[in-house]
Amino acid sequence: MKLNKTEKSWALYDWANSAYSMTVTSTILPLYFKMVFQNSGGSSTLSTAYWGYANSIATLLLAIMAPILGTIADYRGYKKRFFIIFFSLGVVFTAMLSIVPNTYWWMLLAFYVITVLGFSGTNIFYDSFLVDVTEEKRMDRVSTMGFGLGYIGSTIPFIICMALVMLAQFEIIPLAVETTFKIAFVITAVWWAVFSIPMLRNVKQVYGIDIEPKPVVNSFKRLANTFRNIKKHKTLFMFLLAYFFYIDGVDTIIKMATSYGADLGIGTTDLLLVLLVTQFVAFPFALLYGKLSERFKAKTLLYAGITIYTIICIYAYFMDSVLDFWILAMLVGTSQGGIQALSRSYFGKLVPKENSNEFFGFYNIFGKFAAIMGPFLVGFVTQLTGRTNNGVFSIIILFVIGGILLTKVPDAAPKVQDNSINEAL
Repeated sequence: MKLNKTEKSWALYDWANSAYSMTVTSTILPLYFKMVFQNSGGSSTLSTAYWGYANSIATLLLAIMAPILGTIADYRGYKKRFFIIFFSLGVVFTAMLSIVPNTYWWMLLAFYVITVLGFSGTNIFYDSFLVDVTEEKRMDRVSTMGFGLGYIGSTIPFIICMALVMLAQFEIIPLAVETTFKIAFVITAVWWAVFSIPMLRNVKQVYGIDIEPKPVVNSFKRLANTFRNIKKHKTLFMFLLAYFFYIDGVDTIIKMATSYGADLGIGTTDLLLVLLVTQFVAFPFALLYGKLSERFKAKTLLYAGITIYTIICIYAYFMDSVLDFWILAMLVGTSQGGIQALSRSYFGKLVPKENSNEFFGFYNIFGKFAAIMGPFLVGFVTQLTGRTNNGVFSIIILFVIGGILLTKVPDAAPKVQDNSINEAL
């Protein structure tokens, strides 16, 4: 299946913003924060706990904002404006991570929280643009193509950043390791900005509601009606509830993997190399999930992803070597993109297009509120027991609950009709 210009421009944004996910969320910044925290006299284990708390704070703020922003953005012309505002916030503060002094760990966390708000806030509108750029029968393939491009696109700036760090570590270039980390943040911001240009130029809001007087007040009214409408549709509500739990486990593993590996004594070079190879593994598997969605039900493929992540949590409990971390990372690569992409496209088929931002606001609030629980759980159990293995193992409960709730969702995704929204209003 070939993508048209609009679909390609939309999917290419995954190529652009995944540099942030790889460099800031998963690798370079967690390692740099641990270095800065230890330079200030803190312990490695405590830095992992604080990193978890920072992620929880960021996602809590976004979870509160998501449905409100989504509801307002359903007005014609508003979706793109909100996208640009949060995109600019994320890019600017990602670059500003480079100006934080080497011992100001609290400022580094504060700037990181702002970048998360920018990155994740932008994704609310990016996800909902899926209904504007393609038709329902193409959603699974377009969504998985976006994630696939993201995995490959993120590796290029990551390789550059990793090379700088390694060259500095071996004193091949006359730069301090801390300086190469800061350069990496600038590279990430520039990559994110440049490759977002097709999205900014070619993707437009097709569906929406007409602008009306007092848009903010009316948006809150529509938000309340949307919530009541969600409760009336059991399929959609049960899917969101299942998604709430299993995607929390997925996001937690993404955010905490590097800190976990470092606590186990795995060196920076090994960590970066493992995560790089994981991206190359994830690319074909994301496309494979999209291809398989033409033969198997999306729900079946979601179960496959949940099962693999459950195995990952069990394996992580016993992990104690670099080889174990390699095996764990490869398992993550097989299902990370597929479970995220199919969740997005499955939900996109459920919602009415004119009110896509409202519903994707709820989709994001369920996802973001979930992302508070996992990192906090890892941080709390790690701090309580003094063992990171226990913290990672504890999130297995999220996949178990998510899988059980998913059994309540029908195999076929029935469409929420637009007239049901009108009746609610």
